Amino acid sequence: MTEQPETLEGTPLIRPSTTDHPLYEAVVDACRTVYDPEIPVNIYDLGLVYTVEIGSDDAVAIAMTLTAPGCPVAGEMPGWVESAVEAVPGVKEVKVAMVFDPPWGMEMMSDEARLELGFM
Repeated sequence: MTEQPETLEGTPLIRPSTTDHPLYEAVVDACRTVYDPEIPVNIYDLGLVYTVEIGSDDAVAIAMTLTAPGCPVAGEMPGWVESAVEAVPGVKEVKVAMVFDPPWGMEMMSDEARLELGFM
């Protein structure tokens, strides 16, 4: 028997973040210091950070995406995120994975991002 990925009506689910970990808010704040150079909103509020997983060893794994797969900073942005999160006191290791499924959509933006961009 092969294991099927979790899906909802054919769309993969985004794994939940480790929101109850003591480092979670600091890691999110670090993600909020990284901006898409073409959009004046941080990547977290844009909805580009899908999952922040923090292990019991304080290692952080981030799954993120881009507004478009052909984004000119696609090769650089994971490094920016890694550097920002590595600077958080207590974080032992950071791995950033770029994913494109599910694709990013404007509905993933926070209310703050929508307001900043004039969509509210």
